[in-house]
Amino acid sequence: MIGFYWLASYLIGNIMTAFFVGRVYGVNLQMERSKNLGARNAGSVLGKWAFLWTFLGDALKGVIVVFVGRYLQLDEWVVIGGAALVIIGHLYPIWLKFQGGKGVATFIGVGLALSPSLFCMMIVGTVLTLIITRSLTLSMLGGFVLYIGAIVYTGNLQLYSPIFIVIGCMIIKHMSNIKESLKKWR
Repeated sequence: MIGFYWLASYLIGNIMTAFFVGRVYGVNLQMERSKNLGARNAGSVLGKWAFLWTFLGDALKGVIVVFVGRYLQLDEWVVIGGAALVIIGHLYPIWLKFQGGKGVATFIGVGLALSPSLFCMMIVGTVLTLIITRSLTLSMLGGFVLYIGAIVYTGNLQLYSPIFIVIGCMIIKHMSNIKESLKKWR
């Protein structure tokens, strides 16, 4: 059961909302601007409705995986593993030669579904850093720091370790944006 749940989680992550939203608009988002299959690129190329649909679709993937795992009464470490794998599936979809999105919307869905109270710290960290830096990319890093800190504080470090790995993968995917934002912020 665990292996099937984890495989299904990864495959659900492979459902790239931006790919399908782009098709509806007659646009291949892999050829436009950042070439990223995420909500931000969909919004930049196609407008706010494309952003909204992509964001909601990608966030819903994370919510579904957590909800199904809990509905099946799987152990929390199994559910958190599935949550990490749905994000990995979004970052590295097999059917698109591992060229997916950057994982933010799916991470938001996962974070809210796993523990809204812990995820509040992500929001607080993001908002505080945004006030200082005026950069969404850099504010995401501040959010990650407070989110990880909250997990450590609650004593759930080992349980949430798969999520830490995913956060590392997301930071790597955002590295060019981070470098660009740091240049502008100085």
